Order: sequence, then C-alpha cells, then structure tokens
Amino acid sequence: MKVNLFIPTLNAGPIWKEVLDGVAKQNYPISRLVIIDSGSTDGTLDLINEKACDLIQIDKKDFDHGGTRQMAAERYSDADIFVFLTQDAILAKPNAIEVMVQAIEENSELGMVYGRQLPHKNAKVLETHARLFNYPAESKVKSLEDADRYGIKTISCSNSFAAYRKTAFFEVGGFPVGSILGEDVLIAGKMLLNGWKMAYLSASKIHHSHDYSATEEFKRYFDIGVFHVNNQWIFENFGRAESEGFKYLKSELTYTFKHNPLLIPKCLIATGAKLVGYKLGLNYLSLPVGLRKSFSMTKAYWSRT
Repeated sequence: MKVNLFIPTLNAGPIWKEVLDGVAKQNYPISRLVIIDSGSTDGTLDLINEKACDLIQIDKKDFDHGGTRQMAAERYSDADIFVFLTQDAILAKPNAIEVMVQAIEENSELGMVYGRQLPHKNAKVLETHARLFNYPAESKVKSLEDADRYGIKTISCSNSFAAYRKTAFFEVGGFPVGSILGEDVLIAGKMLLNGWKMAYLSASKIHHSHDYSATEEFKRYFDIGVFHVNNQWIFENFGRAESEGFKYLKSELTYTFKHNPLLIPKCLIATGAKLVGYKLGLNYLSLPVGLRKSFSMTKAYWSRT
C-alpha cells in the first residue's frame, strides 16, 4: 500500500532534526513526505530537502488544525494510507509506520489507527504520567459497540501520530474545517458512526510529550471545552468527559506521590487550572469576545469566528 506522510510545521525548533531523522530511518517506503509550513523563521525549512519532499507554504493566520491537513490530503491524495505526524513527535523505531500499514492491510474494517506516545527522554514526572495513562502497553480495536464500555475514550486518538485509510477518510468527509482542535477525534467519531473501526497500536511508537505550565493547561482545557460545546453529538453518542477527568486525577496523584511527592501541589494547581478552563470553555458563549481569545491557546481560531 502506498503511504503519504504529512507533517505541519511552524518553527519546529531543535527537535526537528530528530523528527526528520526518525522519518528517514523508517523501513516502510514513504511515497511522499509532505511538509505544510505556516511561515517558519527559525530555519525549519533549511533542514528539509525540497527534492525529497513536497512543500506547501501557507500564512500563519490561515493555519487550521483540520482544514490545513484536509487541504494537504486533498492535494496529495495519491496514496492508500495518509499518515499524520506532528513536528515534535520523534518516531521511536524504524518499524513505526510499518506496524500501522500492516494493521490496516490485515483488517479491512479499520478506518484509522493511532500509535503509542512515550514521553520524551528528558520528560518530567507529570508529563511522563500523562503519556503512561493515556497510551498504555496494550493495543486495542474499538468500534461503536464499545461506546457503552469506554464512553468518550472510545474515540480517543491523536494526529501526533495517526494513519487513515484513504477510502474511509474521504467516505466521512475527511477532517473538519474550522474546529478549534480535535480534528482527529471528530473524524474518528464519524468513522465509527459510519461502521468503521479504529485501533490503538502500542507497538507503533513515538516520543512526544509536553511540560505545560498551569496557565497553559488552563488555556488548553478552555479550548477543549469550546470544542465539546460545539460538538454536542460527541456527548450524545459517546458520553461525557468529566468521569475520565476524575480517573486521571486519581492516577496522577498516585503516580506523583510515588515518584516525587513534592510535586503534588503543582499537580493539584494544574488540575484546578484544567477544571476552571474546561468549565469556562463549556460556557464560552456567555463570555466577552476579548476574554475568549485571551483564555485560548489557539488564538488564530478567534480571528476566523
């Protein structure tokens, strides 16, 4: 099966070389490497060989999580599988993409798959726990029938490293345009509602994690709240998110107490920031326009709404 790999970039920083090295080491042939750059000024584009990749350049203000990826997939649709990677995700092993391709080849019901995210090698306690909790060692195939069992986590996935069967991708209309985030979750949900299945592949690994401050967590969860209130069909079909939040907090406190108890205050502050941000996001329509933008991590979204 032919594979096109898509990576959006904007000032990817020093980690970018490792990302490209990981791509170059893959043992499954990549038909096209497509870079979608939103105006990098830090030398990101100096590290790519334009003869070995396809480069799309757009203005920073025009970047849209779903729309930009959709535009790239439509422009370079000459593959059976579309793989998406982010600029800060390092492929952990040479077979990372091969594992995804094999899963899609062997199971004709799979519309999409996503890989396991391991923390970066210098990751701190809280970001390490986040990856261990959300990306366990056991692989899993999920369908709409699992919604009663897994709730909203049925459609958990991430475009930090995910692969889509082209036929399923276009059957459900691809990525949405104009969503503040969560284009991966939205397409996964549409695929399951359309009868496809999705898989989490723990053997397909990347290194990817973030050390967010409490302020950044507040803004990120504000955006998640906005996303959820604008996509009520997710709740209607897959349940709500609050119960998962309590499970996560319990796990995080246990993990933090074991590895560095001094970080428990930071853990609680971050949790409070997430909760307040999320609740405000759910009620963003009652907030002044200026506050919406200041509370958000995705500033460009508010210029388009």
